[in-house]
Amino acid sequence: MRIIIISILAILVNIPLFAQNNINTVLTLIEENNTTLKSLRESAEAQKLENKTGITLSNPEVGFNYLWGNPNDIGNRTDFSVMQTFDIPTVTRMKSKLANGRNDLVEWQYKSDRMNVLLEAKQYCIELIYYNALKKELGIRLQHAEIIAAGYKERMDKGDANILEYNKVKLNLFTIQGEISRIEVERNTLLSQLKRLNRGIDISLEDSQYNQPEFPLNFDEWYVQAEEKNPVLAYVKQEIEISKRQVSLSKAMGLPTFSAGYMSEKVVGQHYQGISLGISIPLWENKNRVKQAKAAVRAAESRETDTKQQFYGQLRIFYNRALGLKTTADNYRKSLVNVNSTDLLKKALDAGEISLLDYILEMGLYYDTVNQTLEAERDYQKAFAELSAVEL
Repeated sequence: MRIIIISILAILVNIPLFAQNNINTVLTLIEENNTTLKSLRESAEAQKLENKTGITLSNPEVGFNYLWGNPNDIGNRTDFSVMQTFDIPTVTRMKSKLANGRNDLVEWQYKSDRMNVLLEAKQYCIELIYYNALKKELGIRLQHAEIIAAGYKERMDKGDANILEYNKVKLNLFTIQGEISRIEVERNTLLSQLKRLNRGIDISLEDSQYNQPEFPLNFDEWYVQAEEKNPVLAYVKQEIEISKRQVSLSKAMGLPTFSAGYMSEKVVGQHYQGISLGISIPLWENKNRVKQAKAAVRAAESRETDTKQQFYGQLRIFYNRALGLKTTADNYRKSLVNVNSTDLLKKALDAGEISLLDYILEMGLYYDTVNQTLEAERDYQKAFAELSAVEL
């Protein structure tokens, strides 16, 4: 019996807690198949086309008049005209630049939505890897518990153990079996969430180890790079640029617009034809338009200031939390190596210094440390995922 237990212990000590993961592959699949991103992409393209609509020349105007004369002997009159209205070239260029700027806004909004979808998927992957690792651990513990239960059943049949001791080891076995069932439910739920994000296509992720990211040592230096990559900050910055272009356009819209064309007039025995020129002076149409555009600039600048402040404060919180969780996870990992008393327990069991139940109790403390290590690693990975979401 002791030889069997010692063999199990050797397996427990040498089995790695984690295995390699492939989160990036899952995120690539979801980005390709996600229906929300496809819908957002199509909406973005439609919005870009809308932004480009209405910045070209207005439609030409064709006129035709047929007038009956009275009295009849003066004859009839026929008029024909073609007119084209146009802005000065400066206004046309401004409209084109403004449309391009608005298209940039659409693209930044899409990137922000994409980041949120992929972050959600990554969090599911992190949880799934945690349950995969825990499932492997519990599989080993289940084998251990089954051997212990079988051994105590044999000892009880021989009279070397009582029913109370046997019930304890059976309770331990049932507890592990129940925990494995619960974990399967959680894993299936996470796989269903990933399937939902992957357009209903099943995703398999059996990995049980996280890639250890390189944690930034200096927050302020790292923040400069994160700020440049953040699509939300890029969006509000672009809003200011667009608002300023709108101010310039609103001022230019105060300039006259021109029209030119051809006109023909026919009466009995006479025919007049030639060019037609016109000018439209915007005296009232653009009232308050410049003021409104300047107010929009101030509002955009205020939003940028607030967004930057909120982003910096939020990332500082994420950074401190991730750093604390990283320290906790590192300490737990070290404890599994530096505070591992399994060898001492084995020697004590071999020497008959502790009972089998004492051995199980002590091993339970080791199991708790393993569980806490897995939880700490999961919490750190989720915190770092939030911190580094701009990298997605």
